[in-house]
Amino acid sequence: MKKTLNINQKLIDLSVPKVMGILNVTPDSFYAGSRVPKIEDSLRQAEAMITAGAAFLDIGGYSTRPNADDIPESEELARVVPVISQITKYFPKAIVSIDTFRASVARQAVEAGAAVVNDISGGNLDPKMFETVATLGVPYVLMHSRGNPQTMTTLNNYNNLTVDVIFELQQKIAQLRAMSVKDIIIDPGFGFAKNVSQNFELFKNLESFKILDCPLLIGISRKSMIWRTLNIKADDALNGTTALNILALNKGAQILRVHDVKEAVEVVKLWSVLDT
Repeated sequence: MKKTLNINQKLIDLSVPKVMGILNVTPDSFYAGSRVPKIEDSLRQAEAMITAGAAFLDIGGYSTRPNADDIPESEELARVVPVISQITKYFPKAIVSIDTFRASVARQAVEAGAAVVNDISGGNLDPKMFETVATLGVPYVLMHSRGNPQTMTTLNNYNNLTVDVIFELQQKIAQLRAMSVKDIIIDPGFGFAKNVSQNFELFKNLESFKILDCPLLIGISRKSMIWRTLNIKADDALNGTTALNILALNKGAQILRVHDVKEAVEVVKLWSVLDT
């Protein structure tokens, strides 16, 4: 798989996996510990994550948990743009990712300082997203999903889960390549249009995604596939997250998207020693 990303005219080396810290500028994300709706809280969290070793900070202003409330574009912009502006002002070396499925939010976030677009819809929810990313010239996280947060739980019928997911991603990659988008990161989309058993089936087959020849991002941090299986709450799912992140690295993950940066960075360090 590809092992570099061109971000802000600098090559980011993914031969050693990187950690992406989650900053949710929302009042209703599924894990309360990730919510930092105030700018001062976001700055403190950003500093803590950077100090702990995060290579990326992923800023989201629209909760994409199943059945989350829809919010207007204006509210999403009001949440994320000021935070991105302040983080890039105080931490100019930070690589900020905007977590959005709206092209206009992606554009204004990049104008405010974001350097990566992370789209949970894989371009499904805004027909202008691919064109926008191509124009912006930034790396794009292409996640597999179906429907939207309000409907995705009903759209998990597959003929062959892994084959179907790879095929759907492959079609999108072809569209993006045709538009000269060079840096595409793949996210299998755990929890999006997939139930718990399907999440684990997909996880078992992560090596299959190497065929796409794109860096692989894994986002399973504190998700329901962990806490439902262990019969615990998201607040108690750090240990399970760590266990699966180790397995994900073994299966080819190059970016771990997490709520708990320090623990994930330690995982990568220990794994890297064993992998040499």
